[in-house]
Amino acid sequence: MEQRLANTWHMTVNEQEFIKTALLSGIRVGGRGLMDYRDLIIEIGGEDGYSYVQLGQTHVMGFVTGQLVKPFRDRQNEGLLAIYTEFSPMADLTFEDGRPGESAVELGRIIDRGLRESRAVDTESLCVLAGKLVWSIRVDLHILDNGGNLVDAANIAALAALMTFQRPECTLGGEDGLDVIVHSPEEREPLPLIVHHLPIAVTFAFITDDNIAVIDPTYYEEALMNGRMVVTVNANQDVCAIQKAGGVGVPHAVVLNCLQTAAQKAADITNMIQNAVELYNKKRYDHKIKHLPSLEALDIDPAVKAWEHESQSMCEKSELSQQMQNLALQRSAISECIDVETKELSSTAMVDASCNRSTRFIGGPLCWDPYSKGVDLELLKVSLASLGKVMYKKENEQISERHLRSGEAMERNIPVQVLTGDSDVGLHTSKVKTLKDAVKPRNKRKVSSAVSKS
Repeated sequence: MEQRLANTWHMTVNEQEFIKTALLSGIRVGGRGLMDYRDLIIEIGGEDGYSYVQLGQTHVMGFVTGQLVKPFRDRQNEGLLAIYTEFSPMADLTFEDGRPGESAVELGRIIDRGLRESRAVDTESLCVLAGKLVWSIRVDLHILDNGGNLVDAANIAALAALMTFQRPECTLGGEDGLDVIVHSPEEREPLPLIVHHLPIAVTFAFITDDNIAVIDPTYYEEALMNGRMVVTVNANQDVCAIQKAGGVGVPHAVVLNCLQTAAQKAADITNMIQNAVELYNKKRYDHKIKHLPSLEALDIDPAVKAWEHESQSMCEKSELSQQMQNLALQRSAISECIDVETKELSSTAMVDASCNRSTRFIGGPLCWDPYSKGVDLELLKVSLASLGKVMYKKENEQISERHLRSGEAMERNIPVQVLTGDSDVGLHTSKVKTLKDAVKPRNKRKVSSAVSKS
């Protein structure tokens, strides 16, 4: 408080009176209302556990690290959580380099109380080996520029950094099962922290003699304030902590009004933090690249190198042999197709030959055995079906040819072979028979009995 109250010498009397008069009229210098926040920007990126928060002219950077340490004697199965703040002279002229001042210690205690007392972070999940090794989580908050309300900005930066931090996974091994093995990110996926809820710190400043309450005070408003109250509350409207600084008294009704307003602001800030974390996780998963250790940096034995070269050559040979086998299979498939085509052609030729030898189709050749291994039943069915169609077509063609030949012979007086029903022998004539042929000539007639008797 002493360092912040020392900043009043930057302001003139006219500036102080102007700010107080505006607050009495319900107006703030920046154009905001009495219960309005400044523009809040949350950036998460670069590395896991890194966050950057800008609240108006206040800039804060948060960074989370972890290491394996020995637990406390009274809490041997719980991890550790510590908050460290750094006030750089670059942020404010009143900040001194080196040992943290009173304001830095107060800021760290307010944030630590809100996280620790509400048990927002599950410290039992940070235990690796009870009584021997636990994870110690350290949150470093760097104040880059002091534009007022450092508590709220630093609290948001700490929560955003904790939400994106991931610790390496540890397992137990060895003969007795008590050796701790820390796995690298290339071996196993790191584990995030278990955060049950987000305790949001909301700062109220009481200015003027009437103790007008304003939210998110600026650098100049803090120089004029008579007192301050920090309410830490989560989105479920659970009050995690309350810190009151300054000697001014605050009525009970004002405190209740501040709690209701803090609950509403906490829900809005929680949504902003969750949206920023989800956006960061999506980008991390989209651009995730596992960096494997380089083999060139390792000292490999010559025998191992020779074995790798031999294995590589064997792999190449196996790939070549596989390609040769594939080519052989393709050739065999092509030859089988050609054999099937030749068999179909030969079966067609055999059908034609059998058609020339026989006038009627009485079935397939007797020498074919449908149950033998050398004959395909499906191919045999197709060939027999085609044979029946060919024989039927051949019979029709032969009948039509016979009719045509008989008609031409009648027109040209060509002798035709006549078949009798009793025998297969035919009589050949040189011309067509008529009625004159039925009458015998006189020289061949028999002499009547009367003439012979005379």
